[in-house]
Amino acid sequence: MAEHYVGRHRRAEAAQSRPSASGRRSGVVFRPLLHAGATVALASATVGGYLTAAGPAAPAGPDTVDAASVTMAQPTALGRLISMAPAKVTAFDAAAADHELSAASRDLVARGATVAAGNAAAAEAKAAADTQAAAAAEAERQAAAERAARDAQRANILANAQKDPKAVAALMVAERGWGDAQFTCLVKLWTKESNWRWNATNRSSGAYGIPQSLPGSKMATAGADWRTNPATQIKWGLGYIANRYGTPCGAWAHSVRSNWY
Repeated sequence: MAEHYVGRHRRAEAAQSRPSASGRRSGVVFRPLLHAGATVALASATVGGYLTAAGPAAPAGPDTVDAASVTMAQPTALGRLISMAPAKVTAFDAAAADHELSAASRDLVARGATVAAGNAAAAEAKAAADTQAAAAAEAERQAAAERAARDAQRANILANAQKDPKAVAALMVAERGWGDAQFTCLVKLWTKESNWRWNATNRSSGAYGIPQSLPGSKMATAGADWRTNPATQIKWGLGYIANRYGTPCGAWAHSVRSNWY
């Protein structure tokens, strides 16, 4: 045992003098590769080495890899990756792009025309509404002017009632909705009764005024000025005729038969 015993220091020296196994394989230290393609190539080369080797060979150490194998395997592995990648390059179709652009332009023009037509229709509707409103306002103005003219005429007629009581009677007959025939019957009736004098007095009966109210004080229901205002007397007389005979022609027919009404 003494002859074959080698001390710790001798073993260390012997180990230093022996050539390194990794040195004989000219290996390189494995480091993570940054590029994904190189990593895949390295894996492919390693697998290919195992599958195509003539015989079983001792794999490299866990921390080294054969640089020559990596260098030769990289192009083949990258080619496989490129052939397997689902890449599809479509050529630029200028005609199709121009067609799509033209269609978009036509659509834009059509939308613009639709908007313009809508705006024109709205403007036309607004103009029609404004015209209608202006016509209604003008009609109202004319109606108001006519009412004002009639009111002025009526006021003038009433103011001159003593001078022209028949004009007052014609105005009030029309306001009741009676026509010209009724006015003609009224003229005949009150011509017979008072000859249209607002202060006519029947000395035998005491009847007074244009309608010959009996007594005259009955006309106070139409106005306190019944003694001097023909308009008040006519207003009361027409009411009396409407209540008792319906119309002036009805009162005139009764007067013709009975000589009174």
